[in-house]
Amino acid sequence: MPQINTIIFDLGGVLIDWNPKYLYRKIFRSEMAVDYFLNNITTPDWNEQQDGGRSLEEATKLLVDQYPEYTTEIEAFYGRWEEEMLGGAIEGTVDVLKSFIDNPDYKVYALTNWSAETFPFARKKFTFLKWFDGILVSGEENMKKPDPDIYDLITDRFGIDRSRSIFIDDSLRNVNGAEKAGIQSIHFTDPIALKDRLISLNIYPVTA
Repeated sequence: MPQINTIIFDLGGVLIDWNPKYLYRKIFRSEMAVDYFLNNITTPDWNEQQDGGRSLEEATKLLVDQYPEYTTEIEAFYGRWEEEMLGGAIEGTVDVLKSFIDNPDYKVYALTNWSAETFPFARKKFTFLKWFDGILVSGEENMKKPDPDIYDLITDRFGIDRSRSIFIDDSLRNVNGAEKAGIQSIHFTDPIALKDRLISLNIYPVTA
């Protein structure tokens, strides 16, 4: 295979710990109630529409109109998102990222499904986001992984050679989408497994 020269990272779940349960465990009295709310009211499909460009105001109103009995809980999703849903950095993966940043032989990009309205909170909180050669945020482009167009967009915008790239994502669906687009991919589970996989591909550890 051609020598890898580009690493593309997902952010949430790979470099940044984000979980709505952090908030809703404070709101509901039982894990069952938390799971019911997140699986049936503020569902993953609903949240993904914000990643694809829908406004937070529209998304919140939609659910409040459907489930007025949950108005306070629904409004908390974005009202308390920054302080109580956004966790810390996944330090082991940040170390992997830094190893590539420190090597001039690699370009490093991020491709994230993230709302355009909440991503500025992440930019403010995580200084390592400044390390990337470029970041493509789905909500800013009105498209999201695993849509084929988003893989075309990041490779075209930054002049990325797909045959010399590795994409890392914690969503198997997104990994499969990237593979179909011709980008070799790694399904992220934890930093140690990621390091082992990169070592097996002879691109980690890297030295300047």
